[in-house]
Amino acid sequence: MLNKLSFDEKYAAIGQKTSLYEGVFVTCVTSTGIFCRPSCRAKKPLAKNVVFYDTVQEAIQTGFRPCKVCKPMEMEGEAPGYVKNIIKELQQDPYLRIKDWDLRERGIEPSQIRRWFKKNHNMTFHSYQRMMRINQAYNQIKGGNSVTNTAFGLGYDSLSGFNDGYKSIFGKAPKAIEHQNVINIIRFTTPLGAMFACATDKGLCLLEFTDRPMLETEFKDLCKRLKAVILPGKNVFLDAAQLQILEYFAGKRTGFDLPLDTPGTAFQNIVWAALQNIPYGQTRSYKQQAIMIEKPTAVRAVASANGMNRIAIIIPCHRVIGVDGSLTGYGGGLVRKQYLLDLEG
Repeated sequence: MLNKLSFDEKYAAIGQKTSLYEGVFVTCVTSTGIFCRPSCRAKKPLAKNVVFYDTVQEAIQTGFRPCKVCKPMEMEGEAPGYVKNIIKELQQDPYLRIKDWDLRERGIEPSQIRRWFKKNHNMTFHSYQRMMRINQAYNQIKGGNSVTNTAFGLGYDSLSGFNDGYKSIFGKAPKAIEHQNVINIIRFTTPLGAMFACATDKGLCLLEFTDRPMLETEFKDLCKRLKAVILPGKNVFLDAAQLQILEYFAGKRTGFDLPLDTPGTAFQNIVWAALQNIPYGQTRSYKQQAIMIEKPTAVRAVASANGMNRIAIIIPCHRVIGVDGSLTGYGGGLVRKQYLLDLEG
């Protein structure tokens, strides 16, 4: 069941260099004895030399070896070990400032880490550090620490420099803390590609694949609705979300027990609540979902609300299919939707 794509569909996919097919199949090249992930940047092989397998294990058992370009034995988009270690250090020590000289002392080329953060977080490494410090400052001031003690405690050279940096992110001075909110964000990898997770102090508010086309719009909408800014930082709900999602993909979890923060209309929240009542391994049509919420004629409105869901997998809009049993739209891509349904089935 895991693989319903035809040979031609898979062959067309490997030319797109997209992560949408990550985890769905691997490409084996008989002329070289190498297997690749679908998004490999290497030259596209001739169709006559290609064999597709569902899993890495099948490719290895058949005698193929992993490609050195796309490294299919690793999860797509996973942070290198040196990046993981640095992020962990920054989370543990908010006063730490890692400069280019420090990176070179660790054997890391600064341009290399800048490229990784720009590609995966859409910001430079130094911007990431700066935003983590501002997040620490926000938490300290909200906790009762003075602006002055916070600024100099975090290593700022002047109070004016701290105020300018803080205001550039929040749009308000630190003293206006009662009118400011923060959404914390993390990035982590799954068998279907990298995901972003966001959470407030009330619960998880976003979980999306990083290549979702509407992602930037969702970020802006969340910030507007919650009157908040998105900053990297630790959050107990993010730690729990990452753990539970990886347990789900490993087949060890069929339900989630995370607090959610889902700003939206009353109707949207009714629809999202109904989605969470669809049992693991089962599907519903939009019509059945409309009947579930006692709005049998609101099929289009239900479909629209499903499309506005920002918390993939946990609010399982992938379990809604067409009345004829066909797959319908899914923000993460229909290939991922089929994978999730097959995983649960």
